[in-house]
Order: sequence, then structure tokens, then C-alpha cells
Amino acid sequence: MLPRFAGQRTAFMLVLGGSLLGLAGCREAAAPAPEIRPVRTVVVMPKPIDDDRQAVGEIRPRQESDIGFRVGGKVISRAVDVGVSVKSGDLLARLDTQDFDNRLRSAEADVTSADAVLVEARATEQRQSELLEKGVTTHSNYDAAVKNRRSSEAKLESAKAALDLAKDQLAYTELRADFDGIVTAVAAEPGQVVNAGQMVVRLAKPDQIDAVFNVAEAAFRDRPAGDRPAVLVNLLSSPSIVAEGTVREVSPVADPVTRTYQVKVSLENPPAAMRFGASVLGRLKATTAPVIVLPGSALYDQGGKPAVWIYDSASSTVKLRPVQVSRFETDRVIVSKGVSQGEVVVTAGVNRLREGQHVRLLDGAGS
Repeated sequence: MLPRFAGQRTAFMLVLGGSLLGLAGCREAAAPAPEIRPVRTVVVMPKPIDDDRQAVGEIRPRQESDIGFRVGGKVISRAVDVGVSVKSGDLLARLDTQDFDNRLRSAEADVTSADAVLVEARATEQRQSELLEKGVTTHSNYDAAVKNRRSSEAKLESAKAALDLAKDQLAYTELRADFDGIVTAVAAEPGQVVNAGQMVVRLAKPDQIDAVFNVAEAAFRDRPAGDRPAVLVNLLSSPSIVAEGTVREVSPVADPVTRTYQVKVSLENPPAAMRFGASVLGRLKATTAPVIVLPGSALYDQGGKPAVWIYDSASSTVKLRPVQVSRFETDRVIVSKGVSQGEVVVTAGVNRLREGQHVRLLDGAGS
């Protein structure tokens, strides 16, 4: 009996071993299918875009003058405050005139004295001339009389000039507006002693205003020298209030602290709401040359440098390609090098891809 059971067990083991070998062969034949990831893409199509670079600035008068007295003295009155509109010739402030009145009276007395001396000198010259004709006096006496008369005339002219100067200085004690404008600042109060030329009132012309911005150097990188583009300016507090202008002046020197350049935009028919000092937002009213625009989500970090995944329709795979970014914007990037028209770039799911990855385009992707 034992030999028969042993033969049956041997046959069973052979059958079991063959079955296991068959299962192993099936596992080797059924290799795992490659992973296919769904992605969204966009077809590269260069096109011109609105230049949406913006800057925050403020409204300033185009012409603003610091007005001060042409003589020093004590301020006794100021006739204007900030925000007051004045006409040319209107009184702005006045100095104490006591010292200038005294100088004027002294100058008037000097003129009277010089005039009397001249009258006497002329009479002396006349007498010496008559005596010289009669042979009673000498030529030297006559020459002295002529010299004295000429000196008296010069002293009278000097005294008259001093009188005119005293009158002018007395007139300078009244500070008057040189043009129609608005007072934007005051720097002196009654009772204060000011020097000649010290700013007392700042006056601005209200009909000519500028929007002034501090712009980074990168904003001029792609623009030709001397370009004066149109600019749209709107109030930050009320974006619906808009004015158009043209770049009038670009500072040739950067600010030593901020390293920005001051740009002045001349506004055309600005609304009354754009008052001096108001904060405004300016943006160029222009379009660029055809450029490649990609969503910000399309960028992939390749060793600290930007790159994008390019879709190959023949193999349904992607490959990584470095690109050069011209500038970054809020939700998009402007690419200058690295991709060409008609290529398909992955815009979603870039961080889960690898080189040669099989992908599947989602509905509408790549169109």
C-alpha cells in the first residue's frame, strides 16, 4: 500500500509545481500599463497685448513758485491761506515799513542836498567863465569850477538812484501775486522775521496740472529713447474718474534712495476732482508687439530657472524645455525665448510630470 500512496503524492506535487510555474509566467507577461496623467494645455500663439504696467503717483501743478519778499523784515500781516485763489497783483503779505520809510526820507533829503550843491556849482562855473573872458581869473580856477559842477551832477544822480532804490524797497514790503493761481502752502506767520527770498507763499497755476510717477528702470527697457506714449490716469479713490495725458518729462537721473525715475504726465482737460495732491493710478494706453503670453501656472522650476512642459502629439508625451521670461505679471508671464508658434504647452499639473511622461489632454485643452 505504501508505494501506491507515495506515487500519488509525487504526481500531486508535480501538478502543483506546474501550476505555480504557469502563474509566474502569467505575471511576467502582464507588465503594468504606463501611467497617463490628464493635463491642460495651450497652443502658443504670439499676439499683441495691452501694456498693463501700472504706477501710483500724485497730481501736482506743472508750474509752482515759491514766492517771498525781496527784502527782509518783520511780517505784520498775511492776506491768504492755503487753497485761496488769487489774481495777478493781489496782496499776499506785508512787512513792517518803519525802517523803509526812514530810508526813503533820508534818500529824499540827500536828493535835495545834492540838488542845492549842484545849483551852487553851476553858478560858480558861470561866474568863473565870465571872469575868464574879462581876464580877471585864471584857467585853473575855471577848470576847478567845471570839475566841481560835474562832481555835483554825479552826486545828484547817485542820490536820485538811492531814492529810487528806497522807493522800490518800500514797495517790496508788499508781497503780491505774479500770476493767477492757487495758494498751495504758506511758510510765514504775522510777527515772524523773514529774510529776503525766504518762501512765504507757494503759488501754483490751476489750469496746468501733471500726474507725477516714480517708475522703475525696467519700465524703459523695451521702449525707444524719446518715446512719449499716451497714459490713462484715474483717481485711486474713484477709478471711474479718468483723464488722458502724454508723458512730458522723464528725469535723466534716478532718485538716489529709491533708484526710480520721475515721470511727469501732462493731463488734457483733467476733471475738477483731480485736485493737487490726489493719489492716482497711471497705465500706458498702448499695445505691445506680438508676444508669447502663458499662464503663470505653466512655469516649472528647473534648478532655479524657469521652464515649461512641451506636449508631443506624436508620442503623447511631454518634455521639459527652459524658457526666458521677459517679465512677470499678476497671473501671466511674457516669454521671450524658448517656445515657438504652434507648440503646445502644459498649463496645469506641471509639478506632477516627469520627462517622457504619457499624458492625456483634457476636453478643450490644446485648442
